[in-house]
Amino acid sequence: MTRPNLVLLTVDALRADHLSARGYDRPTTPEIDRFAEANLDYTQAYAVSTQTREAAPPIVTGRWPEAFAANGYRQLDDPLPSRLREAGYRTGAFHSNPFLSRAYGYDQGFEAFFDDLYLGSNRLLALAQKALEKYVFDRGEYYARAPEVNERALSWIDSGDDEPFFCWNHYMDVHGPYHPPAERFADRSLSASESESLFRRSWNAPETLTDEQRTLLADAYDDELRCLDAEIGVFLDALDDRDLLSESLVVLTADHGELLGEDGLFSHPRRLREELLHVPLFVSTPEGATATFESPVSTLDVAPTLAESVGLSRNAMAGTSLLDDGVPRRVDPDRCVFASVAVERDQGVRRFAVRTAESSLRQERATETGELLAETQDGSDDDYDSLRTVLDEFVADRLGQLDGETPRVEVGSEIKSRLESLGYR
Repeated sequence: MTRPNLVLLTVDALRADHLSARGYDRPTTPEIDRFAEANLDYTQAYAVSTQTREAAPPIVTGRWPEAFAANGYRQLDDPLPSRLREAGYRTGAFHSNPFLSRAYGYDQGFEAFFDDLYLGSNRLLALAQKALEKYVFDRGEYYARAPEVNERALSWIDSGDDEPFFCWNHYMDVHGPYHPPAERFADRSLSASESESLFRRSWNAPETLTDEQRTLLADAYDDELRCLDAEIGVFLDALDDRDLLSESLVVLTADHGELLGEDGLFSHPRRLREELLHVPLFVSTPEGATATFESPVSTLDVAPTLAESVGLSRNAMAGTSLLDDGVPRRVDPDRCVFASVAVERDQGVRRFAVRTAESSLRQERATETGELLAETQDGSDDDYDSLRTVLDEFVADRLGQLDGETPRVEVGSEIKSRLESLGYR
């Protein structure tokens, strides 16, 4: 049997309920809708965290966020890309999120790694990058946009021979600051400076925003999504034109969602809300399977799905493969999915959540003692005891992984500056 190509398309900060495929009242995602209708659609997919450094790495490793927190948020040893490369796959990654850069070890296992951030120790290149970053920031370009990511990924794909490949594109377009290249839903466009100013205020002092400014931010987010959707369609069509789509397992998902004024908050603060955890998840198989699943699944399921589809063992992966020899597995309607995140500016507290198809339970816990500091339930009170039991077990396992001092990774001023421009603190 010919081994399939593996294509992983992840979107930073894409909330599920703003896709027209999820019933949103704006036509934000016609291309993604088309992809969803023809393939496997998991309508109740949930992220494992709400911050990229804890939410994105589990997608490509199948490991819980605490494993990365305990490692200073660096990549772990023997990640899936390394195993795929050892198995004869070409491996390429294309993005511009600082938390997924070489500085944190995420080039491990990739023969081609474009992160648009890291030029090494060459002083002339570093100086040139500083000048370039000032230029692009002044123009409102805080990351490589989808057309550039697509171009680099397709160029790399075209440079290969008959070897199967693993291609990971991580799109930043709907991540703030929102400065869409075209407007469809907004009444007016935002200048680069206005976009950055509104974005900074939205996570520093959201209470100072007017109703008009809140609407501008939400409209700009939707405009970014519509533009990104078109580029995702371009990439998928390009694979199809090369006769590669039918030979590939394609996964499209997001690392986490986004708040657009709910509870007066914006961006993706360290909360475990539905808007931050509910993400899209679509899978296209070479066999052309089509189905819709409405039971809970997790972004932690992506890595074992990719690994098992090419005959690799799970090793230390958590999660569940969504496929069995290319055939969709039944999703357990009673399954519990989990999420966690460190609390803002306080490494001594973590938030944890469990949810089923009907209910959810959220807690704050002291990381050293496990003491319960706060708790919130949504759904039927009849589910509380069972949710509390499974969440207690999950918390104990995860806090056990954080025993000892967490190492810190020192990164350069350029990456720190880029992180701050994207709202990371």
